Amino acid sequence: MLPVLLVGCQDNASSASKYSTGGDPTDSPCARVVSAIGYANLMLKPKGQEDQQYFEDAVIGRLAELRGITMEFGDRLPDSLKGAVQTVRTTTAGLARNDVPRKRQVALLKQYRVAADEIMAGCR
Repeated sequence: MLPVLLVGCQDNASSASKYSTGGDPTDSPCARVVSAIGYANLMLKPKGQEDQQYFEDAVIGRLAELRGITMEFGDRLPDSLKGAVQTVRTTTAGLARNDVPRKRQVALLKQYRVAADEIMAGCR
């Protein structure tokens, strides 16, 4: 018989207000979303080359992370960016899955780019 190891979670007040991505709830929403967009974009082909994008797990993972950050901080962006935030949420919902057909991935990526650029410009 194998020994059983029990591990408990400790409720640590100093880390309770921190997000798993290392951010703080008081972080600037624009800074968090723009940073996440930039981090995801590092894995993406340049604009105009969306048809050549390879949607490997690393790309999907970064887009999923961006989706999470946008879900958390997007509602706190300026009202003028609400449409772009919704588009990023919608497009990354599809882009963060590996069972989406390639043609749909490319179309979502093109839509994502327009909205992400709008957020980056609106947060400057």
